[in-house]
Amino acid sequence: MFGTTTKRIATMAVAAGLGLSLAACGSDSGSGGDEGKGTVTLGIIPSWTDGLSTALLWENVLEDKGYDVEIKELSEAGPLYEGLAGGDIDVYPSAWPQVTHKAYMEDHGDDLEDLGSYYDNAKLTLAVPEYSKLKSIEDLIGKSGDYDGKIVGIEQGAGLTAAVQDKVIPDYKLDKDGWELQTSSTNAMTTALGDAVDAKEDIVVTLWRPFWANAQFGMRDLEDPKGSLGEPETLNEVANKDFSGEFPEVAEMMGKAKLDDEQYGALEKGVVDAGDDEDAQREAVAAWIKDHQDWVDGLGG
Repeated sequence: MFGTTTKRIATMAVAAGLGLSLAACGSDSGSGGDEGKGTVTLGIIPSWTDGLSTALLWENVLEDKGYDVEIKELSEAGPLYEGLAGGDIDVYPSAWPQVTHKAYMEDHGDDLEDLGSYYDNAKLTLAVPEYSKLKSIEDLIGKSGDYDGKIVGIEQGAGLTAAVQDKVIPDYKLDKDGWELQTSSTNAMTTALGDAVDAKEDIVVTLWRPFWANAQFGMRDLEDPKGSLGEPETLNEVANKDFSGEFPEVAEMMGKAKLDDEQYGALEKGVVDAGDDEDAQREAVAAWIKDHQDWVDGLGG
């Protein structure tokens, strides 16, 4: 089902201000000629496994229908949205448009097209292992000394990072109690979380749902009575503004795609369990499709 035409290209863009230099390996949108239906370029941040899982799913589905697929890996959301708006990337298959990536959508909205949502209950969280005594973000007050004053976070440019820094910490006055957000990377955060859980040590991390670490490490969301992390949102396929005109069949399929918790959980778990082995990741997606062929058939195309 998955072909040999797909390319995984890592683009080491760290900050939105750097921009992208992707034109040399950019999309051949609409230029498939006699060899196929054209090349669809998907942009992802590989450590954010919702995007990785859905990109590999679309890679499989689209190649089976005669398209070439290129997956470009970036390190942060800002450069990804710049590439999307500029046309170097065709689709971000797992955007968080209403809350987490709202600023990027507003900055680039005239150059983007929202193809629709595939999951409808995504949310940002602060979380602790289930053995923790903490129940609410308010419970952090007076406890900074027990945690070295650190909330373990992810990438500096992530929307979740901005929400915690700009809303959660000031809303709950956590800075007055000696708390700070330690930014790093998603991989570094999950490593620290795994080490803490193995040792049954206390830790507070920034997380989100859906995300594999919640089940893997047995996590509890801290209640957010002030609503600082925002309401649940949808996960959407967001494309360059010209995408539907160039790839109407793909745009229609993406608009139809819907994953429930069981479907999404099985898809992501397979990809995560495969580790960093790209062949194993693709095999996991092919196995998921075999078990969910009715879902694929329902996309049409």
